[in-house]
Amino acid sequence: MKFANGKRYNSFAGYYRKKYGERLQKIVIDAGFTCPNRDGTVGRGGCTYCDNAAFHPGYSTPGKTLRQQMDEGIEFHRVRYRNTGHYLAYFQSYSNTYAPVGKLRSLYLEALEHPDVAGIVIGTRPDCVDEEKLDMIAALKDGTLTPGWNRTVGGRRIGAPLVTVEYGIESCYDRTLERIHRGHDFGCAERAVRMTADRGIDTGAHFILGLPGETRNMLLDQTSLINSMPLHSVKFHQLQIVRGTAMEHEFAVNPDDFLRFSLDEYLDFVIDILERLRPDLYIERVAGEVPPRFVNETPWGLVRNFEVLRMLDKRLEERNTCQGRLFEKAR
Repeated sequence: MKFANGKRYNSFAGYYRKKYGERLQKIVIDAGFTCPNRDGTVGRGGCTYCDNAAFHPGYSTPGKTLRQQMDEGIEFHRVRYRNTGHYLAYFQSYSNTYAPVGKLRSLYLEALEHPDVAGIVIGTRPDCVDEEKLDMIAALKDGTLTPGWNRTVGGRRIGAPLVTVEYGIESCYDRTLERIHRGHDFGCAERAVRMTADRGIDTGAHFILGLPGETRNMLLDQTSLINSMPLHSVKFHQLQIVRGTAMEHEFAVNPDDFLRFSLDEYLDFVIDILERLRPDLYIERVAGEVPPRFVNETPWGLVRNFEVLRMLDKRLEERNTCQGRLFEKAR
């Protein structure tokens, strides 16, 4: 089976090109949110693997206005992606629904005022949404809160902003979620995904491969749980041990509790996962990047994500396989 652009997996970038006629690039925004797992609501110190500074670019800092972050982000990405005409404001840092609905509405609308922004992506935790917040986000998506808003994307008029909610789920196993001090269980994630998708909002999820105590079989088996949720897209990242985190100490004490992959091993393992996933699920990422200053080692060297994707394409061809090949058998 071949997907958009001749790929053997359902590329999220290909989805945007096919549906809207052009590439849409995310601009990371830090809107000054915090997290219930940091401020004492459900915990303090955050998840054991987390240092948020390791996961966002230099132009994205809470001391800058949203407009300044978007302007600088667009200039940054124009150097790399010269053919990109429109952007998505990506509320990434911490939990971007963790505020009263009025404040959220104001921030999202402010981002959508930028003339080069075609939509927003809201990254958050499953325990930071409720009916009221999701109703407001749905009203953004259907244009109720943005009368007169329009953009011409790929030569076609878009009369309402593109809106995606992306949940950090990380693992489908409650034992793992408890061990990494996540502060919610998998049932919470399932409810949030269904509440969001039921409102017609594109819903994404993020998973980490290699969390302590998880085995290869566990990670392969959780694909059936991923398939069962009404997700539009998924991201996978390999676990990276960030300097100064609680997980760095845990890894030093119990390294045998962690799955560690060479790059070649990881590519083959990601393919094993892709084979079991629903073919309609869009794959947004298969690996993550952390700047070298945040980690004690870079076992893959300084390989960038675009190089990982190129190697993935080649390995899929070599194995003559594709996303969804084992989906029917796995169900």
